Parts: sequence; structure tokens; C-alpha cells
Amino acid sequence: MRHRHLAGRFLAGILVVVATAGLAGCGTDEPTLPDSQMHADPPRPVGMQDPAVVPTGPAASSGSCNPRASLRPSGTLPRPRQMPSGTAMAEIVERGRLIVGVDQNNYQFGFRDPRTGQLTGFDVDIAREIARGLFGDPGRIQFRAISSADRIKVVKEGTVDMVVRTMTMNCERWQDVSFSTEYFTAGQRVLVNRGSGVKTIEDLRGKKVCAAAGSTSIRNIAEKGTVPVSVVNWTDCLVLLQQNQVVAVSTDDSILVGLAAQDPNTEVVGPRFSDEPYGVAISREAPELVRFVNGVLAKIRSDGTWTRLYTRWLTSLGPAPAPPVARYRD
Repeated sequence: MRHRHLAGRFLAGILVVVATAGLAGCGTDEPTLPDSQMHADPPRPVGMQDPAVVPTGPAASSGSCNPRASLRPSGTLPRPRQMPSGTAMAEIVERGRLIVGVDQNNYQFGFRDPRTGQLTGFDVDIAREIARGLFGDPGRIQFRAISSADRIKVVKEGTVDMVVRTMTMNCERWQDVSFSTEYFTAGQRVLVNRGSGVKTIEDLRGKKVCAAAGSTSIRNIAEKGTVPVSVVNWTDCLVLLQQNQVVAVSTDDSILVGLAAQDPNTEVVGPRFSDEPYGVAISREAPELVRFVNGVLAKIRSDGTWTRLYTRWLTSLGPAPAPPVARYRD
């Protein structure tokens, strides 16, 4: 029940209520609005692209690539605040806080609790566990709300230590950043209005479908023959669906169930048509930090923390599965 109430409050805090002009009552002397105002297009979210710019396909990689395979942890995790000298972890501890790029509009994964104003969710709690490993204190963390399109940019520029933001690992992205081992497994599906008649992504050929700019979802829906519409934040997609500016939203089911929780007039339909393994994005210049994060993830898989976090946030996806198996490339 707690999450149901939170969803309602979260929705009320982020969605714009679009008022329509009322019809003049019979026998009233109130002037009617001009047709140009009565039939005006609804407002467009800032950054909306219709049609979206679809990124080109990934360049062919040399040799084999397993996007799920990361760097093996270096033995036992160091004690909090006792990081090896000269490492990225030591620099973070000396600074006094871990800086992490997260979402603030993705209900259940990364969003602002309307009661407290604090960022919370599954991804946010994963980041807090990494801060706990570094400092012994999950509160030693600074969150930076970023868009899907900026995830790689902020890592490469060094404005964050890492990104924990429902980020799919693929071979193309591995060329720009490093990733941890997989901490969550998702797959792309479709969100539509109830009673729409849409059952699968194939029913949406030639129709407008919304996804976030910079996400793998844009390319996936373009390949399915839809007309992609892009926005900055996923909640903007929900608004467009409510305004009938698009007929569907399509992205990872982990994100769609959060949108559906905010609007009971919508539903997630169809089978998964993609494989979306999530990883923590980290600079390619800090392999020791990748190994450290993988040590933290190994710990929370084995001690029950991962299952506890899933149960807290994600039971709308079903009962807690086993945590994703860690795969290593060395």
C-alpha cells in the first residue's frame, strides 16, 4: 500500500494537468472561444523531438564481445575508509563523498519522494551500498540528476564518479565507458492506454511511440517500424500518452511498470523484444574502481541485500528472482 500512495503523490508532483475549455451552458451569455483556441495542440515537453533522431547502429566490433562481462574483484574488499593509496577509491574517500549520476523521474528506480524531497529507489539504493563500501556510511553520497542522453558524457568528463541509472550495457557503450557486472535484468515492452487493442510492438507499425532520447529504446522501436518520438524524461512520455500525442510508450519493462503505477488507465502489454542488462557505468581510466564496485555487488548478492532492495521497490515486476549472475572477462 505504501508504494501505491507514493505513486499517486509522485504523479501529482510531476505531471502537468491539461485543462480543456468548457462548453458554454445552454442559455448562458458567455462567449465561446475561437476555434483556434478550442482546438489548440497540447503543450510539448521541452526537448521533445517528433520524429526523433534515431542513432545509427553500433560499429562492428573486432573479436567477440560479451557486454555482461566485467573486471573481477581484487580479492577481499578493503575496509571502509581504508582504500589502497593512489586509487580512485582513495581519492573519493579523501573528498568525503561519492558523486553519482542518477534519475529523478523514474518511479521505483530513481525518483524524489514527495514526502521528503529526497532521491530514492532501487538504483539510488544500489549507489548507497557502494557508498557504504567506501565510507561505512551510505549517506556519504552526492546525487546528480542526469538525463538518459547525458549518461556517458558525465562519466567521460569526470563530473561524476559513476552512473547508476537503468543503463543497458552493450558493446557499443563499452567503447566509451566501463561497466560493473550486471545488477539488474530488464527487457523492452510496450505501455498503452487500457482498451487500446494494442497487444504487441508489431501492432504499432507506422504509429507514434515515445522513448527517451539517448536510450537504446529509440533504436529498438525504429527497427520495429514505428515512428519514434523522443523526450528528455520518461515521465514526459507518460504525459504525451495521456494527451494522445503518441499511441504508446516503449522501453524497459522495469521503467514501464513505474509509469503504469502512476496511471491506472495504462497497462504494459506484449512480450519482451530485447535484452537489457543494467550495469554501473564507470570511467575506463579507473579499472580499480570497477573491480571495487564489483566486489560490493558480489557482497550484496550473497548477503541478501539485493533481494531486500528488490522486495522493497520492484515487486510490481513479480516475486524477487535470484540476483543476476556475475560474469568476468579476466
